[in-house]
Amino acid sequence: MAIWRKSGWAVIALMALLIAGCSSPKSAIAPFYAENSWSGRLLLKAETQPPIHFSAAFELTGSPQQGRLLLSTPLGTTLATAHWQPGTAELRGAGEAKVFGTLDELTEAMTGTKLPVAALFAWLEGRPHNADGWEADTGHIADGRLNARRVHPLPPAELRLLFEPPARTAP
Repeated sequence: MAIWRKSGWAVIALMALLIAGCSSPKSAIAPFYAENSWSGRLLLKAETQPPIHFSAAFELTGSPQQGRLLLSTPLGTTLATAHWQPGTAELRGAGEAKVFGTLDELTEAMTGTKLPVAALFAWLEGRPHNADGWEADTGHIADGRLNARRVHPLPPAELRLLFEPPARTAP
């Protein structure tokens, strides 16, 4: 697991987050397409040693139970792809693949801590959701902004997402 962190997976992880190069073989986990889909930019900062400061384009699809997270560069090059479904979570990137029993295990291996994936989906939908140690500002979801901070356990972390806001219905 340390090799993944040292090779930059911790940075890519959000979210993990949070996947596969364009020429990678097909995933053992079937693709999942869902109505719940968000895309935009994300920023992950963690006060680790060394500090993590990572930004990428993202596409998040699905639910906490089954979904996909794609991270890419501003030019569209795939950095990593995560797929998950009940009983398994797979991370692909840089020509490597790693399978985990749960999405929590995947995010913990990538970042050193569990990321609040279930809460992230709820927050993006504008619903309150408790995530142990995390505080979210969902007041700007309609404007396509979400900010969340992990205050405990240490080290502190911050996750910011800028995304296409949900379609507004006419009054």
